[in-house]
Amino acid sequence: MPKYVLDKKTLKEFIDAETKCYSKGIKSFITRLLNLSANETLRRHIILLRKSEYHKNTGHKIRGLIYYSKLRRLQNKYSMYIPLNVFDKGLKIMHLGPILVNGAVVAGKNCTLHMNTAIVSSACKEPVIGDNVWLGYGACIIGGVTIANHVAIGANALVNKSVEEENIVVAGVPARKISEKGTKTWSKNR
Repeated sequence: MPKYVLDKKTLKEFIDAETKCYSKGIKSFITRLLNLSANETLRRHIILLRKSEYHKNTGHKIRGLIYYSKLRRLQNKYSMYIPLNVFDKGLKIMHLGPILVNGAVVAGKNCTLHMNTAIVSSACKEPVIGDNVWLGYGACIIGGVTIANHVAIGANALVNKSVEEENIVVAGVPARKISEKGTKTWSKNR
């Protein structure tokens, strides 16, 4: 179950954890001000997402509506449809581009999404995603599947069955295990 942004301390914690990776290449104040890089757009998206969650969860209707309308405008521009209160702390979007996530999805900490990914439900069954899950380009998770912690899903993979084993790589259509070196192993090698 994801941790919700319910107070300013948690909001700051989420934003600090998620925006530091986007700020590395942005050195110029002018670049930030004029929004001249994809990283700056992704950083702004994360901030708007988390502030919208905070104001919605705390009952600040007017401020919540203002932040949510800015978020939706940005999401519509880049086809990034990530609903509120789905991902726990550490959401990382690797590239600016289309992403589709169902609003009933439950996702853990430190999820990484590449462009053209989709996490959708089928027949009123929503995916449940563990911590430290990595989705490659074009990966698709469909239906009431469960993805274990530290799983890497390869590019263009279609996951329509649960992945119960932790720290593995799945790929293909339909997705199947191809390696025992999931994201936990990647972290050790870095």
